[in-house]
Amino acid sequence: DMRVPMTKAAATTAAFTSHTSFQEILHRYDGFILDQFGVMHNGKDSLPGAVDCVNQLSALGKKLIILSNTSSPSTSALARLPSMGFDVKDFVGAVTSGEEASCFIKETYGCRTNENAPRKKALWFTWKKSLKDPIDFIHLCGDIDITSDVKEADFVIAHGTQIVRGSEDEEEEGCIQDLGSFMEDGDLTTSIDGILEQCKERDLPMVCANPDFIVLLSDGSTGHMPGKIAKRYEEIGGKCTWFGKPHAPHFEACIRKLGLDKNRVAHVGDSLHHDVAGANAAGIDSVFVTGGIHCEELKVSLGEVAKEDVLRGLFEKEGHFPTHVVPMFRIV
Repeated sequence: DMRVPMTKAAATTAAFTSHTSFQEILHRYDGFILDQFGVMHNGKDSLPGAVDCVNQLSALGKKLIILSNTSSPSTSALARLPSMGFDVKDFVGAVTSGEEASCFIKETYGCRTNENAPRKKALWFTWKKSLKDPIDFIHLCGDIDITSDVKEADFVIAHGTQIVRGSEDEEEEGCIQDLGSFMEDGDLTTSIDGILEQCKERDLPMVCANPDFIVLLSDGSTGHMPGKIAKRYEEIGGKCTWFGKPHAPHFEACIRKLGLDKNRVAHVGDSLHHDVAGANAAGIDSVFVTGGIHCEELKVSLGEVAKEDVLRGLFEKEGHFPTHVVPMFRIV
């Protein structure tokens, strides 16, 4: 049997079980760590059956917590749920990569022991203003300033992929550097590589607040995420501190908040690289949802059960095996 050797965590889960619905998994666990995008919603609307699934899990006394690679604080992540039909009371809370990153930035750069010391300045890759102002994130980072000038910066934050913003006031002349169509096409060469080269020349450390490379947006298109910028920075020799999945401490933070033994908890997600890999690293079971970002590779439409041999082929190719597989996060 010439099987490719796998990591210890992955090897323990090579014998996955495929289910037609989440109903078949319910009784095995007391708590679930839930990914948002591709499991609960698509960024705009809840996915079919997801609201009912959360309601039923809550009614059965299951503890639920959200673990999300979003650069938003956990309060923002929870605040968006009611508009998609979810009841915030059904969740113990949320752990987001943005919140964990802002705590690290506050401890590392945003605590001035001497009031006369200059404030540290961050070169801030972020989002354009939409319903909420991304500046809320910076306010959680302690006593720091933002700049759009690499020469002024002490460190870099990969928080979004639309602009580099250098002022609290977005209207201030010259404070916004547009990153062009990177979010839509993922092309680093047009505007981002040049900035990263300058950052590397000055050996600026980077903090990545959202490690996702891509997400499936509500209109079906692909959005390119901050993880792609951070990965490129490492490729050219830059140093980056990452937050979010697949890093085990984030799963461990959820288990602490749930207050359950990790053998009684499973993580539900749609990404092999972030959700399944992270759950394996943290030593907890995982439920892989095929209707998310891997649906094209698996050749399945929403809600369709993937073929076992196709699943195994994908898991072996990527080197990550889940415990369970379901088409969607729904009971029926």
